[in-house]
Amino acid sequence: MPATAEAKQTPAAATRFAKDQLRSIVERVEKLEEEKKAISDDIRDVFGEAKVNGFDVKALRAIIRLRKMETTEREEQDAILETYMHALGMLKN
Repeated sequence: MPATAEAKQTPAAATRFAKDQLRSIVERVEKLEEEKKAISDDIRDVFGEAKVNGFDVKALRAIIRLRKMETTEREEQDAILETYMHALGMLKN
């Protein structure tokens, strides 16, 4: 049977490979975390701009959340909300 490259690796080489792989993964995650923070800051700035221009940030966040939903999911949530509001006397027929 032919020996594979993995079988030929020395324990030291395998350990070095694992350390390099681990370091690479950690560094990639750290870079992504930095990018995520920068994007989060940009989003906060846009909402700040919206607020300065007289828009309601809470309503904007709700609209963004709703736009992410599928139409059927949004309609289902609207129906449940309306049912609950009727039950609590918050809506009139």
